[in-house]
Amino acid sequence: MTSDYAVKLAAELESASRLRAAQFLVTQRPWLDLYGVNVRPVTPFRSLSKPFVDTALLHRSLPDELLFEIFSRMSPYTLGRAACVCRKWRYTIRNPVFWRHACLRAWQLNGIVENYKILQSTYHGIWRKMWLLRPRLRTDGLYVSRNTYIRAGVAEWRTTNPVHIVCYYRYMRFYPSGRFLYKNSSQKVKDVAKYMNVRSARSDSVFSGQYTLSEDKVEAAILYPGLRPTVLRIRLRLRGTIQGANNRMDLISLVTSGVNDVEASSSDEDILGVVEGWQEDETHNPDVPAVSHKRGLTPFVFVPFDEVEKSVLNLSVEKMDYFVPG
Repeated sequence: MTSDYAVKLAAELESASRLRAAQFLVTQRPWLDLYGVNVRPVTPFRSLSKPFVDTALLHRSLPDELLFEIFSRMSPYTLGRAACVCRKWRYTIRNPVFWRHACLRAWQLNGIVENYKILQSTYHGIWRKMWLLRPRLRTDGLYVSRNTYIRAGVAEWRTTNPVHIVCYYRYMRFYPSGRFLYKNSSQKVKDVAKYMNVRSARSDSVFSGQYTLSEDKVEAAILYPGLRPTVLRIRLRLRGTIQGANNRMDLISLVTSGVNDVEASSSDEDILGVVEGWQEDETHNPDVPAVSHKRGLTPFVFVPFDEVEKSVLNLSVEKMDYFVPG
C-alpha cells in the first residue's frame, strides 16, 4: 500500500518537471518589458560640467543665424533635398517661416487673407502641410507635352507607300504672378529651355498669356496677333505622381476662336478676362470660326530646369516610346 509520503513526492516531482518544461519552452526575455518605455539618456561620467559640442565641423564653424539665412534663400525643392543631409538641418528646415514664404508666393493670386483662411480651415494652420497637399503650379521648370501623328509620304515608282512620323511639343512655363509662356515647336526640351523666358521675342514663337488656378483646375488663354487675331483657350487638370509633386497636367480642352479688333487691341494684359464666360463654340470674328481640337491632347510632363539636359524627352521618337514615363 503506497504511503502518503510517496504520493506527495510523486506530485512534487511531476510539478517540478512541468516547471522545467515551461522554462525550456518559454524563454525569459526581460528586455521585452522596455518596449514602449521612454528611457532618458544618461549623461556620461565626468561630463556634467562640459558643454555640448557638435562633432560636425560644418556646424561648429557655421553659426545657426547664418545657416538660417542660407536656408531662407533656397527654393522649397532645394530645402527638401537639404533636409536629407542630417538631423539638425531637417529640424531647422521644418521651421514654418520657410514654408509660409513659399506658400504665399505660390498662391499669391489668391491674396494673403484668403491663403490664411484656407490654411486654418483645411490644413490646421500648418504651412508645410499646405505646401504638400494643396495643388499648385510649379515654376522651377517647364511642362512639356509630346504629340505625334502620321503623315503619308509621296509614293515612288508605285511600289512603296511611305509614311512619316511627325513629332512636336507643347511647352508651358508658369509664373506666380498669373502669367505664363506658351510655345509649339519640334525642338527638344534642352534647346527650348534656353529662351523660355520673359525676354523672348515673338520671333521665337514664344507667346505670353494669363492663367488662373482653382483647386486643381487651370484656365489659360493666349492671344495670337496678326491680320486675324486668334485666341487660344486652354483648360487643364493638375495632378501628381506622388504627394506634392504636381508634375502632371491633363489637357481637358483646347479651343481656338476669333476676337474682334477692339478686343484684340485692349486685351494685351487681360486676355483671360475677355474670354471669361465664353461658350466653347463662341467666336467674335466670322473669319475665324471656333474650333475645338480633339487631337494632340497628350498630358503634360514637368521637367525641372536642372534636368532639361538629361531628360528622356531629348531622345528620338523611336527611343522615347520606351522611356517616357506615363
